[in-house]
Amino acid sequence: MLTASPGAGVTKTWRGSGRATCCDNLSMSTSKPTYRIAPSILAADFARLGDELQAVVAGGADWIHFDVMDNHYVPNLTFGPMICQALKPHAKKADGTPVPIDVHLMVQPVDALAAAFADAGADLISFHPDASGHVHRSVQAIKAKGCKAGLVFNPAATLDVLDWVIDDIDLILIMSVNPGFGGQGFIDSALRKIEAVRKRIDASGKDIRLEVDGGIKTDNIARVAAAGADTFVAGSAIFGKPDYKTVIDAMRVELAK
Repeated sequence: MLTASPGAGVTKTWRGSGRATCCDNLSMSTSKPTYRIAPSILAADFARLGDELQAVVAGGADWIHFDVMDNHYVPNLTFGPMICQALKPHAKKADGTPVPIDVHLMVQPVDALAAAFADAGADLISFHPDASGHVHRSVQAIKAKGCKAGLVFNPAATLDVLDWVIDDIDLILIMSVNPGFGGQGFIDSALRKIEAVRKRIDASGKDIRLEVDGGIKTDNIARVAAAGADTFVAGSAIFGKPDYKTVIDAMRVELAK
């Protein structure tokens, strides 16, 4: 973002869309990627969501992560597009710079809710390939709405679908816990999957975010980054602490090492 803390992503507004998106992931002058921290509002105080979002943005959040669950694809029910629409005006820095809303759909079917979240103001929308009957069509439908599109991979899921769609997506999200509930511990085998995805992204030559969700904390974020991730979803590790800025700053210190 244009006024972000060291290590934060650069953000610009899409012309005519009112949406925020992230620019190039790698600087030509450094081997360090641009790291982004995306607090998950699943761990926020639901009675104070607007205030919570503003507080975590003030604390240095680069993106705001929405974990959308339907009690069908996963055994939990969270929130829908109306919550996204209500929170969109709060997703901006003090100077008015928009903070991207990153929606992770754990739903089946995908397309109708993806369109609804796009209309509600989402900037990035990711879904699980096995939840869509036509992955490429779902990706194109999201992009046609003016959003960035991503694919999500559960801990035991194969990466084969990337052979066919990596040129069309903007984000790959690796789950380092089984989806459905917050507060779970990091699954170490996810590190191998992150490494494998990083190789695929580098080979593609595309500017694709590599995001990790599940069990991210200050004491393991550097290991996850070393495996190749550049974007980190953290829920209870941030919202479970009294001072969001202190936690986010501590994560950036670890990423800078």
